Amino acid sequence: MNTPDTDPQETAEWQDAFAALIASQGAERARHILNTLATQARARRIGWQPELATPYVNTIAVDAQPAFPGDLAIEERLASLIRWNALAMVVRANQAYGELGGHIASYASAADLFETGYNHFFRARGEGQAQGPASLGDLVFFQPHSAPGVYARAYLEGRLTEYDLAHYRQELTSPQARTGQGARGLCSYPHPTLMPDFWQFPTGSMGIGPISSIYHARFMRYLTHRQLLDCTGRTVWGVFGDGEMDEPESMSALTLAAREGLDNLVWVVNCNLQRLDGPVRGNGRIIDELEKLFAGAGWNVIKLLWGSDWDGLFARDTTGALARAFANTVDGQMQTFAAKDGRYNRDTFFGQNPELARLAQGMTDEQIDRLKRGGHDIVKIHAAYAAAVAHTGQPTVILAHTKKGYGMGSAGQGKMTTHSHKKFDETDLIAFRNRFSLPLTDEQVTSLSFYKPADDSPELQYLHARRRRLGGYLPRRFSDCAPLNVPALASYAQWALQADGKEMSTTMAFVRMLGNLLKDGELGPRVVPIVADEARTFGMANLFKQVGIYSSLGQRYAPEDIGSVLSYREAQDGQILEEGISEAGAIASWTAAATSYSVHGLAMLPFYIYYSMFGFQRVGDAIWAAADQRARGFLLGATSGRTTLGGEGLQHQDGSSHLVAATIPNCKAYDPAFAGELAVILDHGMREMLVEQKDVFYYVTLMNENYAQPDFPAGSEPDAVRGCYKFKSYSRDGDGDGDGGDAGDGRARTRARTQPKATQAAPASAHVTLMGSGAILTEVIKAAQQLAAQGFCVHVYSVTSWSELARDGLTSQTQGTTPFVAQQLRDSQGPIIAATDYVRAVPESVRASLPSGRSYTTLGTDGFGRSDTRAALRGHFGVDAASIVQAAQVACVGARQSA
Repeated sequence: MNTPDTDPQETAEWQDAFAALIASQGAERARHILNTLATQARARRIGWQPELATPYVNTIAVDAQPAFPGDLAIEERLASLIRWNALAMVVRANQAYGELGGHIASYASAADLFETGYNHFFRARGEGQAQGPASLGDLVFFQPHSAPGVYARAYLEGRLTEYDLAHYRQELTSPQARTGQGARGLCSYPHPTLMPDFWQFPTGSMGIGPISSIYHARFMRYLTHRQLLDCTGRTVWGVFGDGEMDEPESMSALTLAAREGLDNLVWVVNCNLQRLDGPVRGNGRIIDELEKLFAGAGWNVIKLLWGSDWDGLFARDTTGALARAFANTVDGQMQTFAAKDGRYNRDTFFGQNPELARLAQGMTDEQIDRLKRGGHDIVKIHAAYAAAVAHTGQPTVILAHTKKGYGMGSAGQGKMTTHSHKKFDETDLIAFRNRFSLPLTDEQVTSLSFYKPADDSPELQYLHARRRRLGGYLPRRFSDCAPLNVPALASYAQWALQADGKEMSTTMAFVRMLGNLLKDGELGPRVVPIVADEARTFGMANLFKQVGIYSSLGQRYAPEDIGSVLSYREAQDGQILEEGISEAGAIASWTAAATSYSVHGLAMLPFYIYYSMFGFQRVGDAIWAAADQRARGFLLGATSGRTTLGGEGLQHQDGSSHLVAATIPNCKAYDPAFAGELAVILDHGMREMLVEQKDVFYYVTLMNENYAQPDFPAGSEPDAVRGCYKFKSYSRDGDGDGDGGDAGDGRARTRARTQPKATQAAPASAHVTLMGSGAILTEVIKAAQQLAAQGFCVHVYSVTSWSELARDGLTSQTQGTTPFVAQQLRDSQGPIIAATDYVRAVPESVRASLPSGRSYTTLGTDGFGRSDTRAALRGHFGVDAASIVQAAQVACVGARQSA
């Protein structure tokens, strides 16, 4: 808050004294005095603290700029050529089809930011070069709407052809898609799934890239501290938009980056002040706002606002008129300045007062029009980048002031509609050619011809030399990784395969298996246990001492429970990633570990365990991005199901995660009921990901309900992995064929014999088939025993994965073969009843794959959850044993009537 100056003379004396201090003793002494005064002010409680926002000028002064190490003229020509090819690619596609979309304006604003990085800073993974840790290269997260510019550069590099560019956003109609050879279709945004040798990180969903970059930078520290891979000297770069900073994920982990001292992280925020519909902050200044946010979170902030052409103006401005004018100009007006010509800016900006008018004297309207913002000045950008990589102890953000649609002139520069601008008339194209002095004829311009200099031209020789110096070309994705051996299943889970009726939850079983896997000499160090803030809830406290919780600082305190067996232990080489109450952060950590095989050439195996309701429902977009990035690892949805987490209620009880998981093509989702099933699934998943190196990840649900665990039937492993196996058949005269054994040690048989007799016995030939998964399989088994006591012959199948059965059914339909689930049910008879702890749409997904001519009834937990006991909840939703029995009886009556 500004207050009147009651004694200007005294103020001037203080200012003069401070200036003399700086002149005589330097900046360090001046900072010490300021810190001392600030401490005294706080002690006296005068209610003052420093303003986090600095004047609207460049952080790096002219005299602090390093000498520019490149050929500025060549770099500007290269940037102009890439701008043109990016524009031509988008406009050609839309002239031909009119519906493909694409973006020109975002890359136009960020082109120089990218090019400076490409020519001087972005290091690629050195192929076959023994250059130390840095040879693994930097990680670069590209602003997604700038993808056309990345393709255009790859064209000049010879990595893409003119024919590839001609198939932008035409992935299905490109010759390569149709014939397996020829031009490839270029995807809209960075998508590793669609271009697996090119894009490394998916950033198309706003906010996912920023948080992912932070956790990738932290994971690199994790690898270094655990002495698995030396990542020193490598930098994570993120180029993001100012509008993207509104996403909660973009801001949610800023303090973690500062707390961890991630000076291997540099963000470049392209502040073109504009999003799709209009200004990011029309009535304010987004750069000031972001500076306060980042500085307050503990980041090093570099403001890159004005280009070199402004240096002379600032030098002549002895009264501070420019800084005052900028401080009073909101972004909405700044956008208008970007959209208007030199005459308008002379009259409107420099015409505000005599001081500004004098600064503009002697400048032509064209010179005023060409005054660059900092994000378009390669020399200024280089200075900012150099300062960022040299800074230690903090992550750095560069707030780069740009114009959206830079160089598009009246066709789109700074206009409200520029984000979606995809069409240019002949006059606009010629103006663009002239603006950037492109070596194109009028005919080449109007025909939107791509332009590539000769291979021996100075431009291409310079481009290739720069990239060779930095290790090669990027973006580029690698998938080569040494396979990792998986221990024999019996070595860590024999007790689960032969459980002998012991009571435990599948969560408890998983934690025991995880503890054993961590002890394996080869695989153990590569396992990454991840939790949000529920390790004790999931029974993982015993792992605290076994492998420790990762902390870059170690443990600087004596924990309250230091004397206990399960005391809290942090260590710099700790293995567990405990992310606090941040599912978004935990899934970002999981993604970093799950893609380590590609990003670092080192296979890691992450297990992220969480409340299943807070997975796909809460961070589903991040999981989808991980799938795009071809992640490999395990997601464990604990306390799953709508009735197993009795007292927690509506927002904790998960009835839909398996439905969402089924929509992700490379996610294999399983709902095992027993420890033996879980062991078989984990073993198969590890071998699929680490040995066979398939780009899949597993979602496995776990329950917190203790019940008797049966032995796993030997030989059923392949069926359990495919999604369904025969558990057991039950009849009045006996317990059946013994395929699967009882869920207990004889107690289940006793309960079956003591059930009340049915009011109406079943016909001697009555058969019914029951299918169940997860927690509800125990209810299915109880129902089978009750039905058997009534005279039914009951066939029980354990469904380990509804989604895998459904996918197999679709494949079989295409190939004209019999679905696996139909094959499994071939030896069963009667109506089929399926029950799960999830919405009915989950078991409904296999309806089309079942044997023909048999009725199919599904029971599920549709609706909102609520708090009560498990028994009450299962009765309410109609998935308890009594409800299953009733459904079977009704189905059998219907079957007899139909017959």
